[in-house]
Amino acid sequence: MKLSHPSTTVITSFIFTFLTLPSSITSQICQRSCDKIPLRFPFGSDAGCGDPRFHQSVTCNQDKLTFTTHTGSYPITNIDYTKQVLYISDPSMSTCSCTQPSKGFGLNYDAPFTFQDDSIFALLDCSTSSSSNGSLYSNDNSKLSLCDNQGSPICSFLYSCRAISYINLPISTCCVYTPVDLGPAFEMDLQKLQCSSYSGFYSFNGRESDPNSWKYGIALKYKFNVNNEYPSSCSSCERSNGVCGYYGVYNSFICNCPNGLNTTNDCYFGSSYSYGSRLIPSWHRDLALLFGMAIGFSTLVDQ
Repeated sequence: MKLSHPSTTVITSFIFTFLTLPSSITSQICQRSCDKIPLRFPFGSDAGCGDPRFHQSVTCNQDKLTFTTHTGSYPITNIDYTKQVLYISDPSMSTCSCTQPSKGFGLNYDAPFTFQDDSIFALLDCSTSSSSNGSLYSNDNSKLSLCDNQGSPICSFLYSCRAISYINLPISTCCVYTPVDLGPAFEMDLQKLQCSSYSGFYSFNGRESDPNSWKYGIALKYKFNVNNEYPSSCSSCERSNGVCGYYGVYNSFICNCPNGLNTTNDCYFGSSYSYGSRLIPSWHRDLALLFGMAIGFSTLVDQ
């Protein structure tokens, strides 16, 4: 007696229909770099690429990688993924090459960044009659007396720069500040401080007395999470040449594969099978394998 079983054609059609059902998450191909800077977790080029907590701060538009806060948008010059440090430049910042007015710099209170310990800010051209006396303000507007009124060596070096020396003011109008003391609540409002400009740098580059050699800009530390642990799901995804990200209301993990296929773990399956613009969850694939076994069994019975 021959067992009754579905035909191979019917099973194949069912599998294809099932796997191509619309999904709540459409796939995309995440950019691997922006402005020649590699894009790796937690940063990403689009929604679903990288950690959504960083999307408002770090964006890639027209191949320009930008860092944005409430004080403005700033070019990102480099990202050190080993040290977890992002470097930005402020076009309004004064350096040995150029002195210009600035409104200052600040981080959003909820941004997942803090200032790197080696970061140094020098406030320039501050009013000697200022009621703030060069003090900075914390997030609750209380003054913090951090200015070196005795004249910091850093100020002396900065005023040796030709561009900064044109200010032609006493060194006492320069104030040095290391932002790590205030963390992410730091707000540098130069108008409130009655200073016309500032200079920021994150390395003396081995030549402390030569401000022309300093690395100007702002260095920001970031963390993956509270415990600063790299997500294990991301590691598996990246080993398969995927880009990990989180998507949707519940920030579900997805692995963006090079062929445009999104999966829920890695790209080893997706590298051989692409279903265009739909997410293929792991339970879909498991069912596909079961149906594949059913096909094989059906073929044997036919024989």
